[in-house]
Amino acid sequence: MRNHYFATCPRGLETLLTEELKLSGANDIKPTDGGASFSGDLGVCYQINLHSRVATRVLMQVGNGQYATEEDIYQGALKVNWPNWFNVKYSMMVKVTAVRSPLKSLEFITLRVKDAICDKFRQAVGSRPNIDTREPDIRVHVYLTSDRFLLYVDTSGNPLYQRGNRKNTIEAPLRENLAAGILKLSGWQPGQALLDPMCGSGTFLQEAVMMALNIAPGLNRNFGFEKLKNFESDTFKKIRNAAAKAVKPVSFQKIYGSDMDLRAVRVTKQNLEMAGWSDAVQLSHVEFTKLAPPADSGVLVANPPYGVRIGEDETLAELYPQMAVTLKQQFSGWNTYFLTNDLRMPKLMRLSPSKKTPLFNGPLECRLFEIKMVAGSNRREKPDSTEAKPQAKE
Repeated sequence: MRNHYFATCPRGLETLLTEELKLSGANDIKPTDGGASFSGDLGVCYQINLHSRVATRVLMQVGNGQYATEEDIYQGALKVNWPNWFNVKYSMMVKVTAVRSPLKSLEFITLRVKDAICDKFRQAVGSRPNIDTREPDIRVHVYLTSDRFLLYVDTSGNPLYQRGNRKNTIEAPLRENLAAGILKLSGWQPGQALLDPMCGSGTFLQEAVMMALNIAPGLNRNFGFEKLKNFESDTFKKIRNAAAKAVKPVSFQKIYGSDMDLRAVRVTKQNLEMAGWSDAVQLSHVEFTKLAPPADSGVLVANPPYGVRIGEDETLAELYPQMAVTLKQQFSGWNTYFLTNDLRMPKLMRLSPSKKTPLFNGPLECRLFEIKMVAGSNRREKPDSTEAKPQAKE
């Protein structure tokens, strides 16, 4: 049976999500801001939940219609046979998002949809599910346009960036699916040297290890679809077993991480050890300005401080030029990628980015700056040898 779905992802990664959906056998793929709609059977749904590195959630459509008032949405939700989707013993929550909806209160819509689901259960089985807004068994999502509503059940459960691998974090950890997307945007391939010189709790490193060892990101976690009544356990078992058999044995993968913060290095080491991947990565405690490249060429990827982890703007303004000196003197032949919301960074480094990709780290609008380090200076010189302003290329 073909179902209609919507997969969400960090804004800026929609093209990568579309590629993943195609590889998983999805049909009718239509990307939009922050995700993509598609169709497919339950096997496709399970495949995407298990294998997607950039998706956040996979939602299955269970109802839709036109509306003008809150009552129209209530009646639309009441038409859905919710007891056919999940058991009354499971707790649930409702989340509403809207784009250009004329209705005034999304909280009231949330309440009305919850009422409709509970009323439907009372009619069918004489009782209603409990509400749990923190750790629900079932998540119902409502999406409103200016005149239409769409009702979904969440097949993912906890967001897909929660891989089940990272146990310890430091402040403001990078979400795993954004880190995976950045690695893909960088063009890094397993077997190529990869360095994260500001590794934090090791998100880039863990995502790279999973790519290099062909580990499906959802292999160590559970999913929301396992609690739905249409769950095909045999289908999912085959998909999970195939993913488990495809995993490569752990060996060193030319993946390197370092940080000036010893605590960050220790947290990263603990996370890698708990996942069983410590042999795949080489870690060191060293600050950026004292870095030596681990190979003649490779990919350097970093999520530098935003003025929170190290200091205020003045501190960063001093740090960036020092980082640039290290890059120019030590990392000739490397392609470097920096995710930051500090748009001054390339100018202060006096380096010209070849790409500036807009990405969102949660609600924070950022840029992924690509700076290719070529032999010699990365700055253009005037004929009289006075310094020229860097020419940023789009």
